[in-house]
Amino acid sequence: MRHLFSILFTLLCSHFLFGQKETVVEKGTVSYVSSQNVYVKFSSTEHIQQGDTLFIDKDSKLTPALLVKDKSSTSCVCSYLMTDKAKVGDAFFSKSMVEKKPEKTKTETPKDTTIHPKPVVIVPEEKEDDTPAVKQKIKGRISAASYSNFYGGEETHRMRYTLTFQGNNIKKSRFSTENFISFRHTIGEWSKVRDHLEDALKVYSLSVKYDFDKTSSITLGRKINYRISSMGAIDGLQFEKGVGQFIFGAIGGWRPDFADYGFNSDLLQAGAYVSHRSGNKSEETTLAFVEQRNKSNTDRRFVYFQHSNALSTHLNLFVSFETDLYQNVNNEITHNPSLTNLLLSIRYKVSKRLNLSLAYDNRKNIIYYESYKNYIDQLIEDETRQGLRVGGSYRFSKWINWGVNASLRFQKSGANESKNINSYLNFSRLPGINAMASLSANLLQTSYLDSKLFGAQISKDIIRNKLQGEVYYRLADYQYKNYEYKVRQHIGGLNFSWYISRNLGFYLYYEGTFDQKSIAFNRFNTKIIQRF
Repeated sequence: MRHLFSILFTLLCSHFLFGQKETVVEKGTVSYVSSQNVYVKFSSTEHIQQGDTLFIDKDSKLTPALLVKDKSSTSCVCSYLMTDKAKVGDAFFSKSMVEKKPEKTKTETPKDTTIHPKPVVIVPEEKEDDTPAVKQKIKGRISAASYSNFYGGEETHRMRYTLTFQGNNIKKSRFSTENFISFRHTIGEWSKVRDHLEDALKVYSLSVKYDFDKTSSITLGRKINYRISSMGAIDGLQFEKGVGQFIFGAIGGWRPDFADYGFNSDLLQAGAYVSHRSGNKSEETTLAFVEQRNKSNTDRRFVYFQHSNALSTHLNLFVSFETDLYQNVNNEITHNPSLTNLLLSIRYKVSKRLNLSLAYDNRKNIIYYESYKNYIDQLIEDETRQGLRVGGSYRFSKWINWGVNASLRFQKSGANESKNINSYLNFSRLPGINAMASLSANLLQTSYLDSKLFGAQISKDIIRNKLQGEVYYRLADYQYKNYEYKVRQHIGGLNFSWYISRNLGFYLYYEGTFDQKSIAFNRFNTKIIQRF
């Protein structure tokens, strides 16, 4: 714990050790969307680095939405952090720390001795009820999608319908609301829906917010609090009050059910937090205390800490952890602090061409209530999220970027170790065909499996801002250690994105997997999205 408090002290004092900086916010727009990536165009990407976060304007706050994987001089290739899908024309923002430019020395000019009439300044009267000057903002999306699998003589067809809605200051009032609801079922298996509706209907967000004034609000329903986001969704009440650069908050309610994400009145929880944000908003620190119960018994009592900081124009830091303050093992209760769920991430810009990153992650495994990834992608994600990760990227030219990432998961028992190395070569523009391409290789070694994955991908704007296409091929080799069994798979796919209008889009996706059994596994996905 002594080292932990040293880290906290260093973090809280770090912004005093560097020169004066200012936050630069730049706006970009989505120019192309593929099945895996989002391409955001800026006037310049000089201040944006690989690994940076792009934000979306949500509730008049910049909320993390995309992660920059690669960039050119004017465009960024990004992956999703948010659940919603981006579309061409959507606006995203980057936040970068740059050294303040020295003020220019003012040149004295002779005083004007001419007498001018004093201007009259008209100050509008403040409203007695302190109603903030607000503007209604409403956006939403309705989608219908099909997921069809064909293997041998068997086939399954799943349907998924989603509704997302966000209404800020409805009719210029103090009320806002948001929701994200999903309903899915398999054709021919409607009886499963009748017997287990909670498995088909997922309510990820459903809440109403009321702003007392510009600095305080209360929220009722299911909602993720981004200041303590690792806790997940919170069912119940959330209150927040701002005082200067500090924000004080409290939560009270329940945790969603672990099995089906439904409402569970047995999983009570309550807590409070305080958050501090620097004047330039490049540094934010949150400290929270939370107690969770299962019926009347204490299930968990912990302290949550989160800190993000742009230490300099070249160095960015993010750290979060939880410290448990309560243990009940074999009916023996102790209160010894125990560090859990630690995430530490550091990004360093060595030069305009070279970027380095370091991260350590021992957070708990993620529970997927819905997942449509294929086996190899899910395997790599599960086996590489935890542990130590190092990475770097180097830009050879305006159009070519190379990167490499390595991860190591280790335990004292050695029972669940994994090693992974991934490398990619991106071409943001191919001469002659005006397309984007990438080559990749991934080597994974676990306690039960060795795998090799090699891939190539090309994407192109077929009809500008109307129709985009992508084609890819991957070769996968699996070697299971527990028994002599090898698998070689050829995976090929293509997808098209058709933007029928500004708010209406249609998407078509196909992927085929072929191995030595000569039985192909085919996946067809279609989706139509109406935005409003």
